[in-house]
Amino acid sequence: MTRPAIAVDYTVLDCPDPAALAGFYRDVLGWRLTRSEDDWVILQGPGELRLAFQQAPDFIPVDWPAHGARMHLDLVVDDMDAAERWVLGLGAQLVEGDADHPTFRVYRDPVGHLFCLCRRG
Repeated sequence: MTRPAIAVDYTVLDCPDPAALAGFYRDVLGWRLTRSEDDWVILQGPGELRLAFQQAPDFIPVDWPAHGARMHLDLVVDDMDAAERWVLGLGAQLVEGDADHPTFRVYRDPVGHLFCLCRRG
């Protein structure tokens, strides 16, 4: 059997307020808003990269590390300290620094999704 054409369209994050969380990631990444409805918001990045935010009023963040990460975003940065100051200023919370793993740090976005800042290279 020949593999049919299958590609990733969006990475979708469930959240109570799609516009608010999309605003956080728009400011973090510098991406542009391309679609906004009450329950669905899309950010466009370079090329075909897109993030979508879907309303989920009963969203509960994962209890990490007790229940594992399940899914997270890795964001690549050139200056870890400057990037950390930026995301913390936008409302992220530091979960785990780089003492045990000097190439990345773990954060929660304003609703509790995990993401990492990873040193480029």
